Amino acid sequence: MVHGSVHPFRTGIEAGLSAVGDIFNAIAARAGTDVATLSQGLEKYRAGQTGLLRMTWDNGDRTVLVNPNLRGITLGWNLQSTAQDELFAAIEGTALHTRVILDRMSSNGVRVLRVINDGGIPQKNEVLNRVYANVLGRTVLVPTKSVTSLGSAIFAFMAAGTFTSIEEAQDKMCPPHRVYEPDLSERHVYDELYRLFSRLYFGFGDKRMEMGDVLPSLIRLSEAGHS
Repeated sequence: MVHGSVHPFRTGIEAGLSAVGDIFNAIAARAGTDVATLSQGLEKYRAGQTGLLRMTWDNGDRTVLVNPNLRGITLGWNLQSTAQDELFAAIEGTALHTRVILDRMSSNGVRVLRVINDGGIPQKNEVLNRVYANVLGRTVLVPTKSVTSLGSAIFAFMAAGTFTSIEEAQDKMCPPHRVYEPDLSERHVYDELYRLFSRLYFGFGDKRMEMGDVLPSLIRLSEAGHS
């Protein structure tokens, strides 16, 4: 959390998830395919329909718990569950985890009015953006073009005197957005899923909780078996 790290008069807060794209890729790889192929048909899925609840801790937790000694959990499997079901549940899981982060920020006085998904995955996956809007209950904006290094370009033009303010540079240089609004018909389902997700998130992720030793113990036993 650094004042002036993004804008001279604003505070930048780094609070991301860990290895989101790699988690999706791993699910697809286990199914012998790729994410783009496995995503075909996901637009027909609705909130919670898979019956799965996915904790996307496959590479640990960066925020809020800051705990690398965690692993992914998927609850609700049955004999009909598919890799595509898991992928959709993982998308929901990353969105629910993001809601944990935004709620923590909100509880400390940071108002979050909208979300801008500017990575490579959102530009390729419409379903992810729809799920995020529904889970977070906020408008999600996705740039229509790549914005990699755009911030650096804006500051370069500022240094050259081309623009008089960052806001002017943004107006001139930033691409338009695709807009995803929350679907209220799905929000109540995600509110219920979030209640369950939060219980698991802190119950298994917080070392002080009753189940907090389960995942670290699994890691320890696994490492001992390979030594």
